[in-house]
Amino acid sequence: MWRYTGLVDIINLTKAILLSSVIVVGVAFFLFRLESFPRSVLFIDLLLSLILIGGTRIGIRLYYSHFTVGEFFSHVFRRPRNQKRLLIIGAGNTGEKVVREIHDNPNLNTVPVGFLDDHPRKQGKAIHGIPVWGEIEKIARYLKLFDEILIAIPSATAGQMRRIVTRCEKTDKPFLTVPALAELIDGKVSVSKARKVTLNDLLGREEVHLNKSEIRRYIQHKRVLVTGAGGSIGSELVNQICQFEPKSVGLLDMSEFNLFQIDHHCRNRYPQVTTVPLLTDIRDSDALQRTFRNFQPDVVFHAAAYKHVPMQELHPCEAVKNNVLGTQHLLEAACAFRVAKFVMISTDKAVRPTNVMGATKRVAEKLVTCINGNGNGVQCMVVRFGNVIGSSGSVIPTFRAQIEKGGPVTVTHPEITRYFMSIPEAAQLVLEAGTMGTGGETFILEMGKPVKIADLARDLIRLSGYEPDEEIAIEYTGLRPGEKLYEELITQGEGIVETQHEKIMVLRGEVCDLVEMKTQIAQLAEVALTYEPGRIRQKLMEIVPDYQPAAVHKPLQKAAEPKRDLSEKGLRHSGEMVTA
Repeated sequence: MWRYTGLVDIINLTKAILLSSVIVVGVAFFLFRLESFPRSVLFIDLLLSLILIGGTRIGIRLYYSHFTVGEFFSHVFRRPRNQKRLLIIGAGNTGEKVVREIHDNPNLNTVPVGFLDDHPRKQGKAIHGIPVWGEIEKIARYLKLFDEILIAIPSATAGQMRRIVTRCEKTDKPFLTVPALAELIDGKVSVSKARKVTLNDLLGREEVHLNKSEIRRYIQHKRVLVTGAGGSIGSELVNQICQFEPKSVGLLDMSEFNLFQIDHHCRNRYPQVTTVPLLTDIRDSDALQRTFRNFQPDVVFHAAAYKHVPMQELHPCEAVKNNVLGTQHLLEAACAFRVAKFVMISTDKAVRPTNVMGATKRVAEKLVTCINGNGNGVQCMVVRFGNVIGSSGSVIPTFRAQIEKGGPVTVTHPEITRYFMSIPEAAQLVLEAGTMGTGGETFILEMGKPVKIADLARDLIRLSGYEPDEEIAIEYTGLRPGEKLYEELITQGEGIVETQHEKIMVLRGEVCDLVEMKTQIAQLAEVALTYEPGRIRQKLMEIVPDYQPAAVHKPLQKAAEPKRDLSEKGLRHSGEMVTA
């Protein structure tokens, strides 16, 4: 079909013409000894054949790709009205594909006018006739020449992305970005996939490389149960699992609305996968036993948990019921029905915990590693990682709501830092860790460098089109109950070892006595029923010696006014700096 002629067709055409010319030369030599006509005719024939046959196909391709007959002169001599002039940042492979797609699709109503790229050898050159104007830093020189910006550097690091975004914001022109390589599952770059810059882009997380064959081996044709399936982590786990052809996926959640949403999503997006919605509370042991008996899972991913630190400080009894007893009920059901693998998702707050949420998750971790080897062949393991951008426990939704109202954006402390990763990356690495585990391990996901929450708030304010500290104020409210400035992923005495995956490490905790552990948890359950926070915390400290409840912190300041110096230096100068 000549309208789709491309480079491969021209190469094949050249091969065919060369082969036919060789055959003609051979026949002419055999019959006439090349004496009865000029030999140059053979070369002229070869060139004319290539030009005329190839040119015909290319002409038809151009005709169908760019013009109708009536549009030809309009396209050549003037730019159609209302057509967006696009500036592309990044004169690489991605930028070239974007220009080619725009040329091939006039319905996009966009015309590329120029590139910006910091590579000195590219400047002054052209790609498909579109010039590379200069460096990204000099974008202000070309403000009148474009209407919109597309950042076409999917492999940009966090630092590079921040610098580019800062320059784009100063132009007051709309700008989009091509998704990162990790998001381009099919590997195809397209203008239609361009989207607004998000915090994930500024975090600069690298692409996750998965051992898909191993993941497929332990998920394909298996019954997989995901607890907390309607939550942020659970729903992404379900998305990832459905791509590996499971026999069926059990969606277990106590929220009717969340369960309906994830079941509806799976039925529409993965009609080939059997999904079974299970409206079950993991705190109800009898209901769980009935669920396991009916569904008969082969693999369990335990993502259900209470995550909000301040709320669990107010209701430690509920944290114990859900995070500890719920996990125990799941493990008992997994052992009773001979589940092959049990993977629990934990948190960095379980390391040297200062709050009830972290302490209860640490107890659950201990129980999982302790029951391994005592559960009728169930391989039990833990995957521990930090905060996830956009999860139900994330601060991002709160920041967005505050920005929409005009501020202020509330941050607990100017120095508070957290580890962050994207939801898809977390889910992918959980699946990868599951392939490595043989039972008893605690896998630690590589979280990169910790990020200051204050910097995260400023980035989000800028991405929303405002200037932090000027148009949207930032207010420091003081650390909340149970909150600490820095999170850790490893506690003292835990021996950490690298794995074959560059983003996953593994450690084995201390050996524990299962009978003693169950006794302690039974005592914790009794204390929890007293609804006395002090006694519950005391019992948690007995089970988790590292648990040291944090003191309640006073607010750092009443409010942060616009155009005020809110840096640590400025706070010290004004006498408002409080030591946490």
